[in-house]
Amino acid sequence: MKNHVKASIAVLGAGSWGTALAILLAKNGHAVNLWARDEIQVAGMNTSRRNVKYLPNILLPDNIVPTASLENAVKYADEILLVVPSAYISNIIDKLIPLLPPFPRIAIASKGFEPSHLQFLHQVAQNKLGDNSTTCIISGPTFANEVAQGLPTAITVASKNETFALSFANYLSNERFRAYTSTDVIGVEVGGAVKNVMAIAAGISDGLGFGANTRAALITRGLAEITRLGITLGGQMETFMGLTGLGDLVLTCTDDQSRNRRVGLALAQGKSLPQILSELGQVAEGVSSTQNVHQLSKTHNVEMPIVDQVHEVIYNNKAPLNAVEDLLSREIKAETH
Repeated sequence: MKNHVKASIAVLGAGSWGTALAILLAKNGHAVNLWARDEIQVAGMNTSRRNVKYLPNILLPDNIVPTASLENAVKYADEILLVVPSAYISNIIDKLIPLLPPFPRIAIASKGFEPSHLQFLHQVAQNKLGDNSTTCIISGPTFANEVAQGLPTAITVASKNETFALSFANYLSNERFRAYTSTDVIGVEVGGAVKNVMAIAAGISDGLGFGANTRAALITRGLAEITRLGITLGGQMETFMGLTGLGDLVLTCTDDQSRNRRVGLALAQGKSLPQILSELGQVAEGVSSTQNVHQLSKTHNVEMPIVDQVHEVIYNNKAPLNAVEDLLSREIKAETH
């Protein structure tokens, strides 16, 4: 698959995922400005042509320009792609507002909720930018290092504006990277956010020495919880059977490249959360998402027992083994309820 339309794209956020997407877009022939707020990190990328902290073994193509100036990053950009942690989405959009054209288009590849109001990320963008703005969400089963290496990958680009979704899908797609489109923005966002909580649960299970049977049961029941919440919030059933539901859930629950899974493994070893996050050195979205999803489930009266127990472990210091035992000792009921 060849991408014939070349664009100037500002990628805002130079963590592992932002850098991987910048590399993908650059290899597809687009001009990419890669913004990071850390001037030392930017200087290092310009000098070494690598993001030493996050993807040290991958060279940055020549058509990536690292910058610490938000204004310079977006000044001549045709498109803007946000890849900052979900907690910072609101702040970065506020800084973008005076720099944007009258009818802004924003793509978001972050996963999670805006914590202060429990909003979806596309809602944050639309509320701040107004009805004349257009947004899309990029999500799916993706590890940054594998995307940066060019290993075969498939994702979903979701937007109410199908033309914008198709445009961004074309920017991303090549012979090794397949982008599908969707109009179910809510379903795609729910899958991307809640799977991180399930990955913590999977890490706890594996860290306690439970086997493949346990992991398979947890993934299956985790998908049931994601689907219940997603449909309640307005998502579509088929979305949760796709790349941004089942696909992303399987990926993040079964491979140690997942930061959230590694959080669960460390919790099972008895490490404290501050110690875990310090050793991780990157944001694990599932930690904040656990709090957010737990609150959403109570607000909307959605039963999410796995989320409840992960919340107890992280925020109330419940012993991981006790959390698993409490999950298994719940009242017997039909599987489909």
